[in-house]
Amino acid sequence: HTVSVIPLLSTTTLFRTLSSTHQFFLDLTQQSPLLHPFIPTDLQHINCGSIQRPCLRPSFIHSFIMSSTPSRSLTSTLLQPPNYLKAEVPTAFATLRSSRACAVPRPTRGVCSPAGGRARGPSFTRRSYNSRSQRQQHSAVAGRGIVHCVPRGNSSGSGSSNSNGVGTQTNNLKWRNYASSSTVLTAAGGSTSPAEGKEEVEVLNENDISSSRGRNAVSLLPVYLTDARAVTKYDPVNAPDGALQLSVAENQMLEDVLVPALRKFSTSDNNNNNNNNKIEGLFEADQIYYQQTHGREGLRQAMAGYLGRILKLSPDQSLDLEGMVLGAGCNAVLENLCFCLTEPGNAVLLPTPYYAAFEFDLGARAGLNIVAVNTMEFNGTNFTADGGRTVPQSCYYPNAAALNAAYDKAKAAGSEPKILLLSHPNNPLGICYPTSVVEECINWAREKKVHLISDEIYAGSVYRKTNPLTGEDTFRSALTLAANGSKTTSKAGLGLGPYVHIVYALSKDFALSGLRVGVAYSENEAIRLPFQKLNDLCQISSQTQQTVEQMLSAKCDSGLWSTDEFLPENNDRIRQRSDRALLCMDECDIPYLFGDSGLFLWMDLTEFLPPSDDGGGIEESEESKDVRERILYLELMKEFGLLFTPGRSMRNELPGFFRFVFTAASDEEFDLGLERIKKYVKAKRTG
Repeated sequence: HTVSVIPLLSTTTLFRTLSSTHQFFLDLTQQSPLLHPFIPTDLQHINCGSIQRPCLRPSFIHSFIMSSTPSRSLTSTLLQPPNYLKAEVPTAFATLRSSRACAVPRPTRGVCSPAGGRARGPSFTRRSYNSRSQRQQHSAVAGRGIVHCVPRGNSSGSGSSNSNGVGTQTNNLKWRNYASSSTVLTAAGGSTSPAEGKEEVEVLNENDISSSRGRNAVSLLPVYLTDARAVTKYDPVNAPDGALQLSVAENQMLEDVLVPALRKFSTSDNNNNNNNNKIEGLFEADQIYYQQTHGREGLRQAMAGYLGRILKLSPDQSLDLEGMVLGAGCNAVLENLCFCLTEPGNAVLLPTPYYAAFEFDLGARAGLNIVAVNTMEFNGTNFTADGGRTVPQSCYYPNAAALNAAYDKAKAAGSEPKILLLSHPNNPLGICYPTSVVEECINWAREKKVHLISDEIYAGSVYRKTNPLTGEDTFRSALTLAANGSKTTSKAGLGLGPYVHIVYALSKDFALSGLRVGVAYSENEAIRLPFQKLNDLCQISSQTQQTVEQMLSAKCDSGLWSTDEFLPENNDRIRQRSDRALLCMDECDIPYLFGDSGLFLWMDLTEFLPPSDDGGGIEESEESKDVRERILYLELMKEFGLLFTPGRSMRNELPGFFRFVFTAASDEEFDLGLERIKKYVKAKRTG
């Protein structure tokens, strides 16, 4: 007999279920009595801090997918999972990602590790049926998400069937994975010849119908996203105890301003920029044809004017419109820019902590290796990360010593460093780098002939304009600093030379992540044509470009809305939220960085980490740091309904730090979030 395994859902959904409940185990045993001998009757209880809940052993989950014989399954069931899997069931997902059943290798977390080697998919055999009716009967139940048995005849001379047609013997079981009622995928090795008279269903090999690079790309996504998608989200009516989503970098405080304005912009006269001629100006004839691949000239002009204001260019400075590329989001133009500047396998240096999705954005297709620039040991500050004193802000600043160490490490690993990527203002720290830090990075990059890309997507969300200690401007763009210090000249633009570039988008400052409007600016003429042509794959629709052009070029007296009016209002709202979040931190005596920009607060929750087996501190093993922070992260999310971004997912050097996106909630949800933080701290300190 052949045991036919119909996937309960997709792999991600399966482990979403496993991470929150053992209903999968119940469904499995109730729907498939034949599998009873192979499923452990005892559920292993795993203690995660204050969390204690039943779950399937990760080793059993792995063997369930991988097994080809009962003896192998039974043997694997008795194996204990490795230590790093004991923290919580969702970490078993990392094991499955490297299995041939999932065909997505687990990524190596080394300094310059590629996305992962090519994975061999399962070898698939044909599925045979005795009759058309048997195949139809099988197809009818294929979508129910159950595990069941289908008799395959008695050609081997063994096996029998009960009255329901379910085999009772378990000799020579082979796991089979049915992706749909019409496509049969099996993970069993070898093949069998169908008996005469049986119908055959065409079997497709995974490597024939998909690419390993496509399957491997998802392994670059942060693991915490699986947990975040699995947890029940807060709803005031249906899930009042659900988790508050405070980890996505969105600004949900502006709908009352944005939506009415966008409706007016999208229906106002495209030429007169007023509100008197609506429908007639909705669409112009030239918008139905192909557009310039790097963006409509009108939008590039409007974007250049807007960037000149927020980046504080001097009156005699102007951007070169041919060096500007407008594409479908910041990640799209960033990837294309890096594609034009590098070869596959080159290294991108990134100061830690950094935006976690950079690893996917630059590794999935461009094939670049992210090399973390660890800064703490190069800033000469002694500290203890035990909750008594947090890491000083200056410890996060990249300097020449830290950059040289990362550069040499990448070279030693065989990956040529070609890009230094700065997040300025910084995500996740919520701060701007001082002028001296940015200048040091620019000088270092030019000396090393490494391209510096400044991601300035939060440039319009600097809500504290001056440094309270120095009185200097909080934010100065890399463009202005590079232009002032450049030793080269250019016919047009700022005289940046070939090594300095910036990227920006409307997703953060304008809370318009759904419009997908990003921009990159470079004065490197060697990449101009390929960069513009690559953008053909991610252009913005002509209608969206027209609407955004209206929005960016509107004047204060237009009767609509001006960016000069909107940005100050947005900054005021962000600052008010930030002040309330800081007040909560002070009341709870939680260390934090004093933010001045962006949408988030960097919190130090190391006080609440579970104890380390090797003493903790900088010398603690990376595995121990990950496990301890994950326990704290799951406790906050599942027990107290607080979903923050864990710092280790952003390659922070120390565990226990979290990004709190205080703009990602409504007023009611934000108030509830602060109450839950206070409740958590009180419970931990008095418990």
